[in-house]
Amino acid sequence: MHKYVLQEVRVTRITVELDEEKSNLLREKAQRYGLSADQFVTASIEDLLAQPDPEFDEATRKVLSKNKELYRRLA
Repeated sequence: MHKYVLQEVRVTRITVELDEEKSNLLREKAQRYGLSADQFVTASIEDLLAQPDPEFDEATRKVLSKNKELYRRLA
């Protein structure tokens, strides 16, 4: 017997208005990657949202810099 867990996934649809030049550029870039314009925009948004917060990056840099000698000795 197999158990399956179904999760409800909510999707938000967003409409973006682009002038003809930007719309053509979007389609061209999407085609280069073998994607539809919708897939390209979705992937771009997902990539942007996955980027770390700049404040987190700065804090990480400070900690790594501060403890550089300790990390070197532990390596």
